[in-house]
Amino acid sequence: MVELAGGMGYDQPNAAFTGPGRNPWNPDAWSGGSSSGSGSAVGAGAVPFAIGSETVGSILTPSSFCGVSGLRPTYGRVSRHGAMALSWTLDKLGPMCRTADDCGLVLDAIAGHDPADETSLAAMYRYAPERERGAGFRLAVPEEATENVQGEVGANFRASLDTLGAVATIEEIALPDFPYGPVVNAIMDGEMMSAFDDFIASGKAAELTAPEDRVGGYGWRFMPAKDYVTALRIRREIRHAWDELLARYDGILAPATTVVASPLAVRFSDYFPRDRRHILIQVGNIIGAPAISVPNGFGERGLPTGLQILGRAGAENTVLAIARAYQARTDWHTQRPAD
Repeated sequence: MVELAGGMGYDQPNAAFTGPGRNPWNPDAWSGGSSSGSGSAVGAGAVPFAIGSETVGSILTPSSFCGVSGLRPTYGRVSRHGAMALSWTLDKLGPMCRTADDCGLVLDAIAGHDPADETSLAAMYRYAPERERGAGFRLAVPEEATENVQGEVGANFRASLDTLGAVATIEEIALPDFPYGPVVNAIMDGEMMSAFDDFIASGKAAELTAPEDRVGGYGWRFMPAKDYVTALRIRREIRHAWDELLARYDGILAPATTVVASPLAVRFSDYFPRDRRHILIQVGNIIGAPAISVPNGFGERGLPTGLQILGRAGAENTVLAIARAYQARTDWHTQRPAD
């Protein structure tokens, strides 16, 4: 796993004591982060499923990069007791599996209220695929869904829309206008610095692997409290706007990531200067809504790409039903890397 879940600002695949996570489709490519090992292990077929953690993309990104199905549940659906805290109001745990159906089965086993985690939801969750429809979905696509993405990523996404058109109506929408990146970064940075304040003050950050991580935390210790509070206030507005939007659709679609996995020897900012996460990942984590990444093809250097499906808070089963309908009509999830 990436050290400290990547919270210190790493800019390269080599950000873990044991070395960079290697992609099972190409060992010279990264497996994604911060749940790097989970993505590699499931993608290679070494394990049938793994548990990932996501603050802002750390389940969906390695799932997309490694060609597996990864579900980020609703905030609070799975207890975080025993897991390292990075950002208390953003962290989530979820399954990374071969198929969407497997994600549902694993989520059924790990979801539920835990007295040891007061943020865990009291509402019971049950995976019930037999109760979910397999067609007649109403889906939406952001107008800018394929802006600033690699060519094959965009082409595979458009092909996915064609496939889902057989079971859904799909319309293009304009996203509510908010500063998503600054909001999620301010929340994460403020909470992370509280979680790691003693660690930073001890000077032990100098022992981390990535050079950026050795110094990245110091500046964030001095982030003004007003910036954090302002981000929380804007977050409320974002939640209201998106709850109204998601109430009209069964899911919103976008590429899971804007690129395929980067080469191990290249810095992220040199490989692709813009954020490798799609804006929908930022949105979903701000509002605590469920999303899944499922394999939808291959891009540069023969590496996988992913289709992201975002749903309303609490609607994991609907998100899984859309993903199952897609996987019933494609075989990307059945393909395996060479031994």
